[in-house]
Amino acid sequence: MTELFTQQYWPIWTVGLALALFLPVRKLIWVVYVRRAKRLGGGDEADQARLKKRAGITAILICLVFSFIYVKYLFRGAP
Repeated sequence: MTELFTQQYWPIWTVGLALALFLPVRKLIWVVYVRRAKRLGGGDEADQARLKKRAGITAILICLVFSFIYVKYLFRGAP
């Protein structure tokens, strides 16, 4: 079990952390997008669906980059 915490498994930890962060980050970004759209005069159903797709792409990029950097930092001193 302790071998899972070695440096050779960093890709698994990166993907796992990115998956765990994806849904909350997507929801947070989507809420910000929708509030901004409503403030600017939009925000109908079609617009919200488009913004949800956009938030998903943005969340994927943010989560993967953050997970990669965090896990590399975490395992930098591991044997």
